[in-house]
Amino acid sequence: MRANTWSARVAAAAVVLAMLSACGGEDSSSTPGATQKPPEPAPVPANNKPTISGNPAENVTAGSAYVFQPGASDADGDALKFQAANVPGWATFDPATGRLAGTPQAADVGTYFNVAISVSDGKATTALPAFSITVAQVQLGSATLSWEAPTENTDGTPLADLAGYRIRWGRDPSELDQVQGIPNPGITTAVVEGLAAGTWYFTVSAYNRDGLESEPSDIALKTVM
Repeated sequence: MRANTWSARVAAAAVVLAMLSACGGEDSSSTPGATQKPPEPAPVPANNKPTISGNPAENVTAGSAYVFQPGASDADGDALKFQAANVPGWATFDPATGRLAGTPQAADVGTYFNVAISVSDGKATTALPAFSITVAQVQLGSATLSWEAPTENTDGTPLADLAGYRIRWGRDPSELDQVQGIPNPGITTAVVEGLAAGTWYFTVSAYNRDGLESEPSDIALKTVM
């Protein structure tokens, strides 16, 4: 009986051990010396390249203003800075806005190649296609004026002391600020030269030997292309 009792106790102990082994598993949280895995870092969002747009003019006449203002934006809201290469000497460039502006003169006539404007958000750069600017010489025109010689004074008496004429012209019909005198009463045609492109307005008046001047003629105009 003693031997059987001991065997039963051993068997019971084996059952208990087997149960403990089955219940223990591999729970690392309860195992001495186990470490937890650190969390994965948050992914860094990808940067969006800035955009730039605009169609710069490629021709300007000497003496006329040239202005080009590109548009730019950044989807990430990053601060933008502009850069330019091969800027003509007669122009200035603003790196804060990308504005290219200037007024070329007669000495600047010619073509300026490979002007390049780009924008950067500090991480990526986007550029407009390179372009050229041609400064053209001012094209001057002329106007031919003709009129009839007056024969009477304003009071209806014969005009016997006609001395000449005065031609006045300008860009504004209310401000004809340029004057040419013709001190010969027999001349009734004149050519006004050196007119830049645009619309010009003209009048003609007569004057006698005492310097008294008539009212101006009706305004005539000519557009120089």
